[in-house]
Amino acid sequence: MSDALDDWFVREILAHEAALAGYLRRCWPHRDELHDLRQEIYVRVYEAAGKSLPAMPKSFLFATARHLMTDRLRRGRVVSIEAVGDLESLNVLVDELSPERWCGGRQVLRRLADAFDRLPRRCREVVWLRRVEELPQREVAMRLGVSEKTVEKHVAKGMRLLADHYHGDAPRARPALARGPAARRNRDGQQAD
Repeated sequence: MSDALDDWFVREILAHEAALAGYLRRCWPHRDELHDLRQEIYVRVYEAAGKSLPAMPKSFLFATARHLMTDRLRRGRVVSIEAVGDLESLNVLVDELSPERWCGGRQVLRRLADAFDRLPRRCREVVWLRRVEELPQREVAMRLGVSEKTVEKHVAKGMRLLADHYHGDAPRARPALARGPAARRNRDGQQAD
């Protein structure tokens, strides 16, 4: 089987070596690892083919390359437990969740939920879709049948009302804009010029 597998490997896999090398150069940022990466791909393909020959060898080769690069990227993002095992040496305080903090967090969440429930219906819908579901402004506008500018205004109003309620501020009274002839009267009721 080994000679047949070797022949298959040369014919079906090594025939794409130039294409694989170009693909890896385009996709993998670490040039110094390209040779090792290619060899590891070949090992994975050879071992898998030893169990069962793939129906589409070229596709299998490039899928293996993609998966290996993804694995390596994912592994690169994981922080070693040993690296952060000694938190005292890093001068990092480990904050345990005390009953007081847990209860305080629940109270903060309840207060925020109360503030959210007090928002006007349409404003609440818009804030939910934009800030909680993180939908794009355009999609919120289409979904609710309003303009993007209206979505923007509702989000601003909702966030202001939430902040006012959450931080205990009374809603700020806005001065009324007087219009018409009565607006031109002064404090004594006299018509202003």
